[in-house]
Amino acid sequence: MTYQETVQYLFNSYPVFEHIGGSAYKEGLYNTHQLDAHFGHPHRAYKTIHIAGTNGKGSCSHTLAAVLQQAGYKVGLYTSPHLVDFRERIRVNGTPISEQRVIEFVEKDRDFFEPLHPSFFELTTALAFLYFKEQQVDVAVIEVGLGGRLDCTNIITPILSVITNISYDHTQFLGDTLAKIAGEKAGIIKGGVPVVIGETVDETREVFIRKAQEMHAPLLMAEQWHEVESSEASLDGGRDYQTRLHGTLHGELGGIYQEKNTNTVLTAIDRLQGTGNGQAPLLRISEADITAGFAHVCESTGLMGRWQMLKSSPRVICDTGHNVGGWQYLAEQIKSQKCKQLRMVFGMVDDKDIDGVMQLLPKSATYYWTQATSKRAIPAAKIAEIGAQHGLNGQVFDTVESAYRSATNDASTDDFIFVGGSSYIVADLLSINVF
Repeated sequence: MTYQETVQYLFNSYPVFEHIGGSAYKEGLYNTHQLDAHFGHPHRAYKTIHIAGTNGKGSCSHTLAAVLQQAGYKVGLYTSPHLVDFRERIRVNGTPISEQRVIEFVEKDRDFFEPLHPSFFELTTALAFLYFKEQQVDVAVIEVGLGGRLDCTNIITPILSVITNISYDHTQFLGDTLAKIAGEKAGIIKGGVPVVIGETVDETREVFIRKAQEMHAPLLMAEQWHEVESSEASLDGGRDYQTRLHGTLHGELGGIYQEKNTNTVLTAIDRLQGTGNGQAPLLRISEADITAGFAHVCESTGLMGRWQMLKSSPRVICDTGHNVGGWQYLAEQIKSQKCKQLRMVFGMVDDKDIDGVMQLLPKSATYYWTQATSKRAIPAAKIAEIGAQHGLNGQVFDTVESAYRSATNDASTDDFIFVGGSSYIVADLLSINVF
């Protein structure tokens, strides 16, 4: 098979949550343990850092990986979903897994895994863990796919666990209260393994404290550690930080929400350095490594879609924020943009709190309602109908490309165009090669 045929085989043969939603979700770790045993428990060959959370885990994973790369470690990075190419999910020092290795994985082992009927994510996780062993990485940063307790990444025993925050998302699987969702995320806390919690509310704080005590896991609350003292947008589209222990830092990622992520990442780094709670160092990281890692996250790791500027005149920004927790920050940042006219290319998928997000969107914007090429995408006409109920008006477009091209044709040089609402909207935009 060619690479494209192999990827289509994976997508078509195994349930893919990004494509079909809940019916792809498999509760339990039986298949994961079977795959892990078949490949010789590869995740035991290197150190791991496990990152869960509702929002921010992608930015935190990539930033931490960038810092560790600057420190001279060979770093595996496993994240999801991908935006343009499947290989984005599995990287070593920023370089995606090769097309040939993906082909070989399927051709060599399909006779074993086909009778198991694993999910797409179970299979992808097995490939990532195996590939990191083959590449002899020193440490792998592993992002949870969904939840934590029953996520197939949860077979690892990391040197550090990180939970960024908790908000309402995937409630059909994780529970309908913040405490229930926190309980699922807290499932990644392992016995004796230190854990950093990025953000809490009253409903989730006690859940994490109780679980950490139960597992005898040293707990560090980033909100109480308070690494980031202040931040402001920088002229290059990034963000500048004043920190408690690391002086002034420049971050390449520019979203307002990155202040919370940066506080979480720096707290995690402090724990790895041995600063947090006075524990022994887990990894060797210098101040120069931190400075360079934050300043070159995208270049080092290939991260896309986080307040990413695609064009300067008119200014075009895309962001993968897709739930109420993320949009509480995104809406604030969008509304603060100085422009002649705000234009929004917008669409969502079917398992999100659409009304909750719509309530946050600016009413002064011109909307270009659209839908991604995902079976889970809400039809553009339906999005427009819901938008109208919230006082948001615009035109309907069948594709992200047509919506984007209409927005740019309508825009003057001092307008601001935002593209988002879903990771899949951003993925479609980045796939059309117009930048």
